[in-house]
Amino acid sequence: MSTHAEELKLRLMTIELLRTAKYKKNITYRELSAKTGLPVTVLSRYAKGHVLPNTARAKQLWKVLSKFVGLENEIRSRIKFDEDGYFDNTDIIGDFNILQQAANHALANFAGKRVTKVFTAAVDGIPLATMVANALGVNLVIAKRTKEVGVKEFLEETFALKDSGVTITLYVPKDAIKKRDSVLIVDDMIKTGETQAALVNLVRKAKAEVSGIFSLIAVGDEWRKKLKLPEDCPIEVITYIKQP
Repeated sequence: MSTHAEELKLRLMTIELLRTAKYKKNITYRELSAKTGLPVTVLSRYAKGHVLPNTARAKQLWKVLSKFVGLENEIRSRIKFDEDGYFDNTDIIGDFNILQQAANHALANFAGKRVTKVFTAAVDGIPLATMVANALGVNLVIAKRTKEVGVKEFLEETFALKDSGVTITLYVPKDAIKKRDSVLIVDDMIKTGETQAALVNLVRKAKAEVSGIFSLIAVGDEWRKKLKLPEDCPIEVITYIKQP
C-alpha cells in the first residue's frame, strides 16, 4: 500500500473512532476537547465528516482517543487467569472486532514507516498478523515448526522454552523474506520473548531489517532484553499485564 493510501485510511478510521467516542460512548464535545486539546468546533466538523484531519493530527487524535474508547479495556476484561497462572486467549484472538481494532491500532502506529512484510509464528499469532498485513497492504510470512513439502530451502532458528527443557525450531522458506525487506513482527502475546527473539534472528539471517514489534498483550517487560533491538526500533503493545 502506498504511503498516501495508508495515511488516508488512518485519517478515515480516526474519524470513526471519534464518532464512537461521541455517539456510542456519549462523551460530549466539551469533554473531548479537554482530552484532545482541540476546539469543539473542529471536533464537530471532523465527527460530521465535513473535513478530515491531516495525518499528523489524525495520529495525535488516535493516540488520545484509543486510551478511553476501548481496545485495551476490552482485552483486559477478557483475561482470566487460572490457578496455575495461565489464561485462555481464544476469546481474544477469535474475536473479529478486537482483531480489526488491533489492526487499526497497528496502522495508526506504523503508517508512514517502511514495512514490506508482516512476520509471525504459527499458530495463535496468525489471525492478528493476517489482519495487520491486510491493514498495511503487505504480504504475510509465517514461521512454522515443521518443514513443508515442496519448499527446497529454509531458514531455521532453534530456541529453548524457558524452564521447560524443551527446544523448538522455527522454519521459514528461504525466499519468503528478502534482503531489502523491512519486517514488522506481530504476535498475539509476548510472555518470555523467546519466540519473538527467534523471529528477530530469522529476519537477520535473511539479511533484512526489523521495522518493529506489535502485540496485543505482553507479560511484564523483561522480554525486551532478549530481542536485542536498536533503541529506535518501535515496540507497540496494546496491553501490559503482570505475571500472576
